[in-house]
Amino acid sequence: AKENQVFLNLDLEQWESHDITYQIFEDILLKPEFSDYSHVGIVVQAYLKHSEKDLERLLALAKRRGAPIGVRLVKGAYWDYELVKARQNGFECPVWTQKSESDIHFERLSRFLLDNIDYFQPAFGSHNLRSLSQAMVYANAKRIPKSAYEIQMLYGMAEPERKVLRARGHRVRVYAPIGELLPGMSYLVRRLLENTSNSGFLKLSHQDDVDPNQLLREPQLEKNSTTLKMPEGAPFDNCPLLDFTKMENRERFQKAVDDWVPKFPAKVPVVIAGEEQSGEHVFERMTPNDGKTAVAEVQLASVGQAEQAVQTAVTAYPEWREKPIKERADLLNKLADILERDRFELAALMCHESGKPWAVADADLGEAVDFCRYYACQALEELAPRKQGNVWGESNILSYEGRGPALVIAPWNFPLAILCGMTAAALVTGNSVIMKPAETSSLIAKELFDRILEAGCPSDVCQFLPGEGSKVGAYLVEHPQIAQIVFTGSKKVGLEIVEKAAKVQKDQPQVKRVVCEMGGKNAIIIDDDADLDEAVSGVVSSAFDFAGQKCSAASRVLVHENIYERFKTRLLDACKSVIVDVATSPSCVLPPVIDETAQKRLLDEIEMARKEHQLLFQGQVPADGFFVPVSVFEVQNERCRLMQHEMFGPVLGVMKVKDFDEALKIAGSTQFALTGAVFSRSPENLMRARQAFRVGNLYLNQGSAGAMVNRQPFGGFGMSGIGTKAGGPGYLMHFVDPRCVTENTQRRGFTPDLE
Repeated sequence: AKENQVFLNLDLEQWESHDITYQIFEDILLKPEFSDYSHVGIVVQAYLKHSEKDLERLLALAKRRGAPIGVRLVKGAYWDYELVKARQNGFECPVWTQKSESDIHFERLSRFLLDNIDYFQPAFGSHNLRSLSQAMVYANAKRIPKSAYEIQMLYGMAEPERKVLRARGHRVRVYAPIGELLPGMSYLVRRLLENTSNSGFLKLSHQDDVDPNQLLREPQLEKNSTTLKMPEGAPFDNCPLLDFTKMENRERFQKAVDDWVPKFPAKVPVVIAGEEQSGEHVFERMTPNDGKTAVAEVQLASVGQAEQAVQTAVTAYPEWREKPIKERADLLNKLADILERDRFELAALMCHESGKPWAVADADLGEAVDFCRYYACQALEELAPRKQGNVWGESNILSYEGRGPALVIAPWNFPLAILCGMTAAALVTGNSVIMKPAETSSLIAKELFDRILEAGCPSDVCQFLPGEGSKVGAYLVEHPQIAQIVFTGSKKVGLEIVEKAAKVQKDQPQVKRVVCEMGGKNAIIIDDDADLDEAVSGVVSSAFDFAGQKCSAASRVLVHENIYERFKTRLLDACKSVIVDVATSPSCVLPPVIDETAQKRLLDEIEMARKEHQLLFQGQVPADGFFVPVSVFEVQNERCRLMQHEMFGPVLGVMKVKDFDEALKIAGSTQFALTGAVFSRSPENLMRARQAFRVGNLYLNQGSAGAMVNRQPFGGFGMSGIGTKAGGPGYLMHFVDPRCVTENTQRRGFTPDLE
């Protein structure tokens, strides 16, 4: 731009890229070769609460470099988006929530620019004559020439206003999008919606014929505004995720990551009735980030210790069952408080032990908090005794009670969230618990267990039993005193548990109940009218977040033939941008897989797939650590192993389909029914997907992973599970026995009800 004397203006869109955009802008302008170049500018969005600080930063930058900076002041075009995203993530809302606040802010920022005209080249981008007029009047009062600033308007909008301003000697720049048709059309539609809204100046002045004096009055704050009334729902809010656009969060998380290093290898004992014990042998857990550093020394329990844990749980169960529901719910809320207190420490540990990237680890922590608060809320609502029927002369009360000792067998891929959710559900419903974590994530499990006791759980009610699944796990599954088994993991192990639990053992007092969540072979359908920006982003995040080690991860993509080549090209380009790094690094997108066994299995699967299918893309990975490269294959046959067998890694099959019907048919052609997604702009096809794409969690125009407690209750059917929905209504009912007590309230013919 400098070589060709071109003015370069840097635009701003979503808030999430705001800080890094400004940092890049500042870094470039401070380079010696650009320090005196004045034909460069950046946008300031008046609807952002932060914009005044942005102008102060730009003023300091202009003074430091000794050359003016162009500033394009606009209201901002993503108000709805910012509001919704902040609400969804639990972030502080970055935008003003009343239109009048943005208008007031625009005028204040205008005056700031004109007060510092020696350092700025202001451009006021608006179609609101009040907003523009106040800037022009203020400039005139300060004797600033009209050539020192400009007005900007969109081509085709507010043409009469533009002509008047031009006739009065103002510099008016008309701007228009240039490029591909579809993105340009979507841009124009956004502008049309923005400028023809009911509160917009153009509609009020051109169509509604509102009195000009009313339109030109100073903007006023609305009193008792109900514009942002939130949707009604249960008295529950999801735990806000960490906003990593904030420097303080990045610094605190990095410190937490660093603070763990001198503590390794940490000791993980067996704990029964509050007493720490050594196991029969020790498992040394290596971090998957380098495969060499021991993070934990885990004591693996013996069968004798498993028996001791069962007897402790059996003894503790009756008293815990009789505890008031309110007390058990309070325990969960206290645990949630403790987890939030220690969120940086616990999430950072998952980066080391489980290889979870920063944001993925924090989301795991947030989900654990959500399970606690949600199940506490649901227990008070769902488990409270309730009257049945409505007749005189009798009382019928339905109540629920815990079933007995619950064995919780947790997976390693959500080492905190799922273990916490299953344990919290069992505890709040009145069951004693034996926690058996996965060997590879026993340290984070022990950290959770310690906090369960800190929250007030009696030491005999919850036992901590790390151990080998094939030995201790199998013993506990078949134990006659275990009332129920809560399992999340592979289909193979899940079906074995269901089979063994169904066999009644000698002296077994009740039928065992199994809550079983297993795997998935999840498909994403890309329709011929899909938004490819959203589709590509959704596929990449669904398939490769946490290296595809989620039961909800996408492993099959079914693409309409009309857009197949375009989608494929863009998908492969996106795959090139996936950053492979250790999970402790903030740049990590693709971390290592959980251990060397998983790495070898996946590499073998990839080699088998190379012999059957065309390899479209394969990424590069470091030599150290348990890394597996992103691998994308073009598939012709939906019945092949790659399209039927759960890989649990960053391996993706892409297949061309002739139409939406074929896509739906292939999507449902596996034994699994966990998650799925559809990207389409067709209301008809989206409705058909709702009916025919039969999975436990279906996502329309978003990725197939990332369920949130209460918002997307999670769980599948078929060979993906038994139809339970973790984090949703009715889940707690799987942990209780219902009882109905009926009393005849008549006394010698006298019925108090009639009184």
